[in-house]
Parts: sequence; structure tokens; C-alpha cells
Amino acid sequence: MFAAVHDPDKLSKYFTTGGASGPLQQGATVVWRFADYPGDVPGAVRKVVPGELIVLEWESGESDRTTKTEMVFEELTPESTLVTISESGWTETQQGLDKSYLNCQGWMNMACCLKAWLEYGINLRNGFF
Repeated sequence: MFAAVHDPDKLSKYFTTGGASGPLQQGATVVWRFADYPGDVPGAVRKVVPGELIVLEWESGESDRTTKTEMVFEELTPESTLVTISESGWTETQQGLDKSYLNCQGWMNMACCLKAWLEYGINLRNGFF
């Protein structure tokens, strides 16, 4: 499960439809690209605990603010992992709330695509855009 997010080749098979520039290694800056979103989406990899945690920092689009995304991987059984994705740093303005809701939709989409790809070999984003 962790490798499917950490490895850019695997991530590109189900989520980053335009590719990912590199693995999520602590201290790196990675660029994700999407067919449905213009331009590059750079993110700073702040912390990685292999098999357990990935922390990313992104530009929020609100002045000089950034947001923090935490992905926690908790093995429940040898065959199942609970992935929890949380994001913080948005302003409590209408613009900040609107952007946070869009990102929430994006992370939900990522989780659904991850599950479909890992369990069934299906890329839900293929042909969608």
C-alpha cells in the first residue's frame, strides 16, 4: 500500500495522470501532473516513515500560505491497510474553505483510485478526462 503512493511509477498508474517527477523521499520536492488540472503541482516532502507516514507541504494558492497533507498507513492485517489522509493550513475564509473542499474531493478520489487499482487492477481515471 505505502509503495503505491511513494513510488512515482505506481502512483502514475492510478492517480497522477500526467506523471510524478520522483519518489516521495524526505527533503525532496516532487511535481505531480494531472490531465484534468493545468500545470505542475509541486510539493515538498517533509517527512517519510517507510510503511507508516508521508507528510507533504503544498502551496495553498492563498498568498504565501502552504498546506500540510499527512498520509498515515496503519496495517490492520497482513492483507489490509487503513490509509488516513488529513490536510491542514487553510484559512477560514470562503476562498480557503472552497479550496479545502476541492482538495478533500481530490484526496477522496485518490483513495478510491488507489483501492480500485490495488484490489482490482482498475485505473478509474483512465479515459475519465
